[in-house]
Amino acid sequence: MTGSERGGSFYDVPHVFERYLSHRHSGVSSPNYVMEEPALLEELGTVAGLRVLDLGCGDAAIGQVLLNAGCRSYLGLDGSAAMVEAGNAALRGTSGRVEMVDIEDFSAPPSSFDLIVSRLAFHYVNDIQPVLAACHACLSPGGRIVFTVVHPVLTSYDSGTREKRTSWVVDDYFVDGPRARSWMGGTVTWFHRTVEDYVVALMRTGFTLTSLRECQPREDRFNGDVAELARRRRVPLFLLLAGTRTG
Repeated sequence: MTGSERGGSFYDVPHVFERYLSHRHSGVSSPNYVMEEPALLEELGTVAGLRVLDLGCGDAAIGQVLLNAGCRSYLGLDGSAAMVEAGNAALRGTSGRVEMVDIEDFSAPPSSFDLIVSRLAFHYVNDIQPVLAACHACLSPGGRIVFTVVHPVLTSYDSGTREKRTSWVVDDYFVDGPRARSWMGGTVTWFHRTVEDYVVALMRTGFTLTSLRECQPREDRFNGDVAELARRRRVPLFLLLAGTRTG
């Protein structure tokens, strides 16, 4: 992945795509399952009757969940052709759909959606403020955005090790910008920002901050694996922010 490529293209490399989905849906071994997902679902609360947009939806794993929970509509957008295909396959037989659009190019008419979700996608975007502004513009009055990103303590520095880590290093934390790293069998670029940067970007685009979570591990999802629970309690892996459209 070069500096000119966008995040979605990373997942169109076949071995990366396969390895990522295997990891993402690996149950207790997946930090998404034991940390990010439960925090997100709790924050979303009741979605019945809502028009939902999922930015950087990947394989639209949450789409079926939200449709089953009664959301009025579900549209996923992703910049990866492989993910779009997987997402539409997962949603086959439902009213939901996935379209191929880069997050940076997204726009929609006013009051198009009531809820915008984005899971672990905004750290692939160089400048998130225009994206958040586009989200604000297309939400109905009182509409919400809920998004997760890789926690800034992780995006700040790459140790280079692929083994299970016993220590974590935070470095150049207040230096924002691209960080290239080896991940999922490829080289990916994540854009590092501080927690403050995310909060300020959200508020500057007209949102009222309603929640900030660090997605601590949920004990009930570990199936009694005490050692894995203890490991996941050592360092934050995800940051969740939620905001309401007030203007």
